[in-house]
Amino acid sequence: MSSQSWDKSKLPSRHVSVGPERAPHRSYYYAMGMTEEEINQPLVGVVSTWNEAAPCNIALSRQAQAAKKGVADHAGTPREFTTITVTDGIAMGHQGMKSSLVSREVIADSIELTVRGHCYDAIIGLAGCDKSLPGVMMSMARLNVPSVFMYGGSILPGRYKDKDVTVQDVFEAVGAYAAGNMSDDDLHELECVACPSAGSCGGQFTANTMACVSEAIGLALPGSAGAPAPYESRDEYAYHSGRHVMELIKNNIRPRDILTRKAFENAATIVAASGGSTNAGLHLPALAAECGIEFDLHDVAEIFKRTPYIADLKPGGRYVAKDMYEIGGVPVLLKTLYEGGFIHGDCLTVTGKTMAENLANVLFPSDQDVIRPVSAPLSPTGGVVGLRGNLAPEGAIVKVAGMSNLVFTGTARCFDCEEDAFAAVERRDYKEGEVIVIRYEGPKGGPGMREMLATTAAIYGQGMGDKVALITDGRFSGATRGFCIGHVGPEAAVGGPIGLLKDGDQITIDAKQGTISVDLSEAELATRRQDWKPRETDYQSGTLWKYAQTVGSAEKGALTHPGGKAETHVYADI
Repeated sequence: MSSQSWDKSKLPSRHVSVGPERAPHRSYYYAMGMTEEEINQPLVGVVSTWNEAAPCNIALSRQAQAAKKGVADHAGTPREFTTITVTDGIAMGHQGMKSSLVSREVIADSIELTVRGHCYDAIIGLAGCDKSLPGVMMSMARLNVPSVFMYGGSILPGRYKDKDVTVQDVFEAVGAYAAGNMSDDDLHELECVACPSAGSCGGQFTANTMACVSEAIGLALPGSAGAPAPYESRDEYAYHSGRHVMELIKNNIRPRDILTRKAFENAATIVAASGGSTNAGLHLPALAAECGIEFDLHDVAEIFKRTPYIADLKPGGRYVAKDMYEIGGVPVLLKTLYEGGFIHGDCLTVTGKTMAENLANVLFPSDQDVIRPVSAPLSPTGGVVGLRGNLAPEGAIVKVAGMSNLVFTGTARCFDCEEDAFAAVERRDYKEGEVIVIRYEGPKGGPGMREMLATTAAIYGQGMGDKVALITDGRFSGATRGFCIGHVGPEAAVGGPIGLLKDGDQITIDAKQGTISVDLSEAELATRRQDWKPRETDYQSGTLWKYAQTVGSAEKGALTHPGGKAETHVYADI
């Protein structure tokens, strides 16, 4: 397609490139070496979360160059920019984790501002770390310009004592070391080999969960989520992402044409089927809200309840992302779910074809056990379960993939921050049968809704993973395993029941029935509520303070703005 065939009268970039009054704007483009032909073509923002903070992002700049070539070879003009990430593995276990969920909003906001300010016509977004995937996709839905998402790829598995390992093993080794079950030398050897390449954490943790979502929801090219970050085939997917975004512009196919209610149901299905991260219960409602679609934690949980768990992936299972890629990747998982009647085949995708059309030639390989057929699942219901009860009227969520015991009753042991709980665990100052409660770590109360992997992994490393439960109004890493319940709402900071608990209260968690309750009468809870007083955090200024002023409940995705329902216009139509 030649540049002469582009009619910019309805493209946002007309505001910065067309007409005599835009001569000053064009002078800036000439300053960057752009030609008149390039200025007259659609301007495509190519955004990546490249940085040197962690291996998750280090390969994204390379992939962005391939995406830019795909745009340029198909009569578009790529304009590259980057945005932030906060890498959970490095932020974990200290105050830095308060920045993690907040970064999702900053990523979406910063992409929105860049695209609005420079009037880009389309977006290709490349992301690696956990919150960057939903953050980039949220910006696409919010702006509603033609968009293609691409995951940067997973890390290769490490090898330690003849078995595959991930960073999860290192976190759990800290607990083993504290319990005297691992030597200094062994811990050092493990940390040196666990993460051998560029790429995001290799198990079905949050990054790989949301990468699967990107294909299932239709925003990414089929197969693009699978190849590990170092593989050159990722560059080919990036190139074709550039090619496809130009087709989307030509055909005026936008994210909200793709992100329908059925598409969100497909996304929740793949999370459950793969034993994915509980964080999907936060990110899917947030992404849906950007489209003006009601799809909260309870809607997600309903789909989890009816979906078979069929992909045997870490942390609950045996395999890592590279193993699933080698047997055909996400398309194989989608195909068996589709044939089993669990996936809507009529959803539009960024290929311009439906999900069913994309899957038509995908074959399910029988000589593997990474993905089971739906007729022989690992369990008949999803690897993630929603809970509700008098302890969590707004709901909670637990990953049950790989767990054998789904009911737990124990006495509360309450901590008002993660540091105090972790210190108690390090001292082994807790007992079998207790329910460790970590509160005031919710979206508003943290602020920032921290993940608790350091604490849960230490418990598991001490051999206590199936002997205690843990509940929090904060979050868990996708690498967390054991009886760990997150997103308890309302959170303690707004007077939720979790903030009213006292040591010794009896708590029952039933992941079979989907309930979480404390053995207290409504009268007793009301009396305690009268005595409860709100707390101030240490964050009375800056970004975390701003976040705490606007953030909503985890039940609705921890949103900081009203979302698509409140819009009077969409950027794409300016």
